[in-house]
Amino acid sequence: MAEMTLSEMAVDVLTTADGFEKTKKSRDYAAQWFAAREAGTPLNIGRADAPLRPSRPAKPELLDPRDVPKRKPGSPQGRIALLHAVAHIELNAVDLHWDIIPRFAHIEMPLGFYDDWVKSADEESKHFNLICDCLKELDSFYGALPAHAGMWRAAEDTVDDFMGRLAVVPMVLEARGLDVTPGMIDLFRKAKADRAVASLETIYAEEVGHVAYGSKWFHFLCGRHNLDPKEQFHTLVRKYFHGALKPPFNEEKRAEAGLPPDFYWPLADQHPPRTR
Repeated sequence: MAEMTLSEMAVDVLTTADGFEKTKKSRDYAAQWFAAREAGTPLNIGRADAPLRPSRPAKPELLDPRDVPKRKPGSPQGRIALLHAVAHIELNAVDLHWDIIPRFAHIEMPLGFYDDWVKSADEESKHFNLICDCLKELDSFYGALPAHAGMWRAAEDTVDDFMGRLAVVPMVLEARGLDVTPGMIDLFRKAKADRAVASLETIYAEEVGHVAYGSKWFHFLCGRHNLDPKEQFHTLVRKYFHGALKPPFNEEKRAEAGLPPDFYWPLADQHPPRTR
């Protein structure tokens, strides 16, 4: 049997519906990729046809964002709903990070690009499983509640725009995670939910790297095409992201990930605070 290419591995993850089976394959394929890299015999990137939408389990029911029930985050049910939403985000992130590999395999990139996105997909798989463990501790599970149907929209909108994908997914959507996760950690800390706090702290630390990978490779492509990164970022986000970016921003972690304020404040729905 011929060795699978990285693109074929990615499509296998994308076409697996069950969340736990999807993340197991994701982690297994990541281990194979890095073992081959360590041995000095990297796997072929290859070509494979990625589906427009990844396979999904029968549950959760996917609703329009406006129809997802709102729950008070301070209540036990609200905390379950918040963890369920995080699990849904993480599962979508697994698919987003694998999708970028076969979707744009026709564009020549250094092996370091694939190292970064396989590592990101592996970490997102770990995050999904961590949050599912938190739900289990609260006598719930992924699929118990309805979820947001708009999560894959950014992937569909940028299906043929490599730079657009990098701008919107890691540099906008994942950067938003850096803004909101500290508040979630505080909420669960007040509830003395130690497992959730530890899981969210792991996610928070590793998401900085995912945003940084997006910024690094976006700048790489801008250099390849002699484009101004800031101007190109503004153009692509205005084209593909629906609505303005919402402060407050975690400026420290965004800077750590390679996102300076002049990238995102001009796209915000309010002016930056005045500095003395």
